[in-house]
Amino acid sequence: MLCKFLSDKLRAGILLMFMSLSIFAKNFGMGKVVKPYSEQENKKGQVSKMFNKIAPYYDFLNRLLSLGIDTIWRKKAILQLKDEQPKLILDVATGTADVAIETSKRLSPEKIIGIDISTEMLEIGRKKIKKRGLDTIIELQEGDSENLPFEDNTFDAITVAFGVRNYENLEKGLSEMRRVLKDNGKLVVLEFSKPTIFPIKQMFNLYFKYILPLIGRLTSKDPRAYSYLYESVQAFPDGDDFVNILSKTGYKSNQCIPLTLGICSIYSGQK
Repeated sequence: MLCKFLSDKLRAGILLMFMSLSIFAKNFGMGKVVKPYSEQENKKGQVSKMFNKIAPYYDFLNRLLSLGIDTIWRKKAILQLKDEQPKLILDVATGTADVAIETSKRLSPEKIIGIDISTEMLEIGRKKIKKRGLDTIIELQEGDSENLPFEDNTFDAITVAFGVRNYENLEKGLSEMRRVLKDNGKLVVLEFSKPTIFPIKQMFNLYFKYILPLIGRLTSKDPRAYSYLYESVQAFPDGDDFVNILSKTGYKSNQCIPLTLGICSIYSGQK
């Protein structure tokens, strides 16, 4: 356990080498709706368009820009369901199916359904699933996380990794997931959060606001996608604020587990 702890902290230290101590980023209001692009279109449509654009580069950039820490975060989130041993799992905002694939490996459920609004991300995910021979276990569908196409009380557990901050209506999305959960079913959310400790807060803000968009511009050819990442993290009601929203939307036994100096957090709640 100590070795894993040190490894995580070492990776975080390397990540933070790319940052500086000198920037205090402005905060966005918690109620602000942050969109990837400036045209007059709803957030949902813009998010779909953004992820379709960056889909070919998404997995590579996740590993590069986080130095692989994102894979550790996903594994820790999935292990929150270990005691429940869910048989039927919904992975919301599944993207290229990283969480669905890792969940299949770690928990061996009977079935995982992944849903996302980005058709290009789903196509990449299907290729990864087929390559690993998981076609009979993991099924990917195009769909809206705020209007889930499933019956009430369907799933034993739901996972969402780096997706809830992209919801157009956060409470509606959380309520929809609760609707399709079985009684006592568990929701696990993995999402970026805002570090509060000096100088981590300042380094995080500079990296996400300036360095990460620059790298994204050079690689994915879509500078707004990675500027939006910073803006959406700043606007997201993280920590206790998100836990309170879980309670408001009817979840119980809610908790927040900060990861890697507060850069990311695991949230969980039960129906």
